[in-house]
Amino acid sequence: MTRNSLFASLLSLLFSRPARPAPVIAPPETAAPRTAPAALPAIAWGAMVPEPFRRKTLAIAQRLEMNPDHLMAIMAFETGRSFDPATTNRAGSGATGLIQFMPATARALGTSTAELAGMSALEQLDYVEAYLAPYRGRIGDLASAYMAVLYPRAVDAPPDHVLFRKGSRAYKLNRGLDRRATGQITKADATARVAAMLEEGLAPGRVA
Repeated sequence: MTRNSLFASLLSLLFSRPARPAPVIAPPETAAPRTAPAALPAIAWGAMVPEPFRRKTLAIAQRLEMNPDHLMAIMAFETGRSFDPATTNRAGSGATGLIQFMPATARALGTSTAELAGMSALEQLDYVEAYLAPYRGRIGDLASAYMAVLYPRAVDAPPDHVLFRKGSRAYKLNRGLDRRATGQITKADATARVAAMLEEGLAPGRVA
């Protein structure tokens, strides 16, 4: 090898770029199949409210050990089937919302009827649960569940227990529940219209 060719070889070794290895292409990651959310059980009046409201109501009812159909029927009755969190009592009691929170009840829960009226129905469900929580395990039947809302002292009372008598302010505010016009309202009387609301809510087109 001549002197010039040796020098050229050295230059070639110094300045030539080594061949790059071919890039390794990783196989595409296989995305985990998405599981569809579990179908919700059908409940009374479920067709009248959005899916998040149904889902939250079901969870609340489970925690409170009560029938979700009963909770939906009570809210339907108290709001005139609207499920509007701003519904107010037409008789002038000042009650507001999904279960007609009285002003004193709202204050005991750390809020007010004005604040409750400004909430979404989904937000107000938290206060429904907070209010009913002390009755957990005692509101498995419709009558007792409704008494927790209307007249808590009668939650454990028999069906013929008299709640209100004619002449009292409480009777005046709830006189529509005196279905037999006897001048008194029993636990069974008070529950009858809610039971009718439950039956209506389980009809085709309303249950979902």
